[in-house]
Amino acid sequence: MRVLGIETTCDETAAAVVETDGAGRPIIRSSEVLSQIAAHAAYGGVVPEIAARAHVEAVDHMVARALERAGVELSDIDGFAAAAGPGLIGGVMIGLTTAKALSLVTGKPLIAVNHLEGHALTPRLVEQVQFPYLLLLASGGHTQLIAVRGVGDYVRIGTTIDDAIGEAFDKVAKMLGLPYPGGPQVEREAAKGNPERFHLPRPMQGRPVADFSLSGLKTAVRQEAQKILPLRASDVSDLCASFQAAVVDVVADRTRVALRGFRDIAGHPTALVVAGGVAANMAIRRGLERLAAESGVRLVAPPLALCTDNGAIIAWAGLERLRMGIQDDLTVAARPRWPLDASKDTRAGAKA
Repeated sequence: MRVLGIETTCDETAAAVVETDGAGRPIIRSSEVLSQIAAHAAYGGVVPEIAARAHVEAVDHMVARALERAGVELSDIDGFAAAAGPGLIGGVMIGLTTAKALSLVTGKPLIAVNHLEGHALTPRLVEQVQFPYLLLLASGGHTQLIAVRGVGDYVRIGTTIDDAIGEAFDKVAKMLGLPYPGGPQVEREAAKGNPERFHLPRPMQGRPVADFSLSGLKTAVRQEAQKILPLRASDVSDLCASFQAAVVDVVADRTRVALRGFRDIAGHPTALVVAGGVAANMAIRRGLERLAAESGVRLVAPPLALCTDNGAIIAWAGLERLRMGIQDDLTVAARPRWPLDASKDTRAGAKA
């Protein structure tokens, strides 16, 4: 089975071809990603109108390049998957419309993929992890702890009540004068700094419910920075290091709570999985490695290229759904918000 996946939910235009071999093992035949970072850098964040125009200009080319790199023709594809949400609605519509057109022309199935499900199923693309497992989904727009019980079967254990982790990193970077995108810049500065210089809070630590709150920590960084203005380079590094250390502690504590509650929801987890753009942060990965060892579960963290938005995770989620007989018709709509666990309310930081 072979699926072409299209991702256009934010500021990457991506397409990929993923297939399974005779034994059902996944193979990424191609994965092409065109970043829009340069187009948005001057604004300090993603501008939806600019992003949508860039997707329009690039998506056909990215699809063609993914097919060429995979060495296949359009007729060789068994299904077309597109991220149908959540995300910036203009971009989402472009990717979904492209997949609809390809489905209509070829007569092959269309699969509308929840972008979050792409991240949720990534460990099965790279290591064939068995269900159920605990997922920490952490990115610029999402922070959720989810019990992944099967394809399309998700129970949200915790989420953020305000900022997502990646959003907090970006906002701290902006207040400290670091360039966009902010998250990687904070991590680089943190590597040079003293994480014990500033005593920052660990919001929600010790609470019995596995929710996050980052806005107070972000405010604390601003207050510490204002006390020592003007900031020297060493001050910025120390602030970043102290902030990142606080986030690592919070992530470990909140995930520990989720692991304790997981058994009542889904039994024994086969793994602890971290996915999404924030999963590329090595300090957070190391903190989760320590937690996994302490809890007696293995940590699965996808390769860095599969942490950020890409077409391969959308193609794989589409393939997983297609081989279960799940597909969509051409009336399926783009969705700016789309929770994985439909039984839960949408909170501000979950953005889904």
